[in-house]
Amino acid sequence: MTYDLNTQRHSTAHLLASAVQKLWPKTKFGIGPVTKDGFYYDFEFPTEIIENDLSKIEDVMNKLKKQDLPFERSEISISEAIKMERERGQIYKVELLEQIESTGDTKVDHEENINLEKEARTAVKKVTYYKSGEFLDLCRGPHVKSTGQIGHFKLLNITGAYWRGAETNKMLTRIYGVTWETEKQLKEYTTKLELAKSRDHKKIGTNLKLFTFLPQAPGMPFWYSKGFILLNELKEFVREINKKYGYHEISTPFLAKKEVWEQSGHWDLFRDDMFVFNIDKETYALKPMNCPETLLLYNSEQHSHKDLPIKLSDLDYLHRNEASGTLNGLFRTREFSQDDAHIICSNEQIRAVVGELIDMATEIFSVFRFKPTYYLATKPDKALGEASAWKEAETLLSNTLKEKNVEHYLKPKDGAFYGPKIDLHIEDALGRNWQLATIQLDFQMPKRFRATYINGRGAKETPIMIHRAILGSFERFIAILIEHFAGGFPTWLAPIQVVVIPITDRTVSYSQSIVERLKAENIRAKADVRSETLQSRIRDSQLEKVPYMIIIGDKEQVQKKISLRSMEKGDEGIYLLDNFIARLKDEIKTRK
Repeated sequence: MTYDLNTQRHSTAHLLASAVQKLWPKTKFGIGPVTKDGFYYDFEFPTEIIENDLSKIEDVMNKLKKQDLPFERSEISISEAIKMERERGQIYKVELLEQIESTGDTKVDHEENINLEKEARTAVKKVTYYKSGEFLDLCRGPHVKSTGQIGHFKLLNITGAYWRGAETNKMLTRIYGVTWETEKQLKEYTTKLELAKSRDHKKIGTNLKLFTFLPQAPGMPFWYSKGFILLNELKEFVREINKKYGYHEISTPFLAKKEVWEQSGHWDLFRDDMFVFNIDKETYALKPMNCPETLLLYNSEQHSHKDLPIKLSDLDYLHRNEASGTLNGLFRTREFSQDDAHIICSNEQIRAVVGELIDMATEIFSVFRFKPTYYLATKPDKALGEASAWKEAETLLSNTLKEKNVEHYLKPKDGAFYGPKIDLHIEDALGRNWQLATIQLDFQMPKRFRATYINGRGAKETPIMIHRAILGSFERFIAILIEHFAGGFPTWLAPIQVVVIPITDRTVSYSQSIVERLKAENIRAKADVRSETLQSRIRDSQLEKVPYMIIIGDKEQVQKKISLRSMEKGDEGIYLLDNFIARLKDEIKTRK
């Protein structure tokens, strides 16, 4: 029997823990879940371990796999389990069991959405364990029949992780690994990982002087001039598209009173992820998202049905108090901005608005040569509103996708608690899947803020709010672009678009005049007049990922021409400067 990958990966996590127990018997065990591509297990080791220990652990894992040890399931009372784990000194298992006993599960996040009826907890009488060889672990399963049915695996790396993600808890050692059904799949995956390492946006961002992170502001990027150019080019691109589709850009305060977040529901749902302050005996928080204040601004004026849809974009900075262990370069930061927008419309306008958003997303992604895949995320188990309203909204979104001839897939129970949504995923040059755009219907927040418009009959009516972000966080999108292009951005995005290199001192003045001409045409250019050799300066420009180099020697100066090299084609021969400028301006304008 062949088991699905998630089951094999789960069993590999147990195999890892079993090997660790053999090598370090006094280890305390945390949890070992499946991840997107593999698994991890958290440990408190009696002594420090290092990356070199991974091969030793793998050797023991392979020996246990060859023994084809069965995974044996058993049930015991929760009181017996707590007693047993206490005797074994497994403090983390005891904590999990005590929480299961009191709440019925082991969730550590906010389990209930605001104003949702809480389900009655069923008292847990028994818990399940799985044993393989000498290793016994608290686990719901499922598992493969025996260790011999686990596929090909590899341990990847060691990191630190706070127990249950809380910085107030002890830092444990987390070991990551992957499992694939065949050796070929494993090799392909590890090769892709090595390629991804060479394209790591943190490494490239540092080498190209785009951004950095400093300990004085953890999780918040410092942008060098070149990186800030990149960020601003993306924002201007978004503003241009927004203007084309009739959006009005607004800005709302970074800081708002607690009552705003209570009214929106964020205080109950996301308080732990917010930066909270006390000012003049009142509680404030930095905004983690824009929608509540967008509705406050909307409510400051009266609106007619003739005004709808109202399209409001907001590129302000947002702040979220992400746990330090989850921060990851530009992929996850505490400060970020996004191409956020909210459309306030009537029920009758939803289909047209969503259809336009699909067109908008397609246009934006085509500029980056990304072809999006669409997903319809439906009603989660815990949700606000009537089931009939959810069904109607889901059908509406599905029909709109069909009308646009957009193939889409379902994400069952993955909608927001306030409404269904459409998610757009893209695939990068490394074959990795990224969720970027989201289009979310929200029937609840306009009600919470008592937002209204005057309908055709002269009566007040509650509008619908549609949340949308196409690129998502600009910071995260830049990280994706850096790794997708390996730092070699399209010309319109490149921080430096042209480097002019004089061959000798005699051609420095002419080279600098070319730079001034290019700058006058709003082309980002610089001259490299260092005393390094020509080949060295060409090499440095290539490492800097500059799209074009202009080489100026005596011949070019006499003829008033340029010798052109490009990242894409190499030596392109002799050009008239005016012809090159026309070509480059077209390339930048059309974002080729």
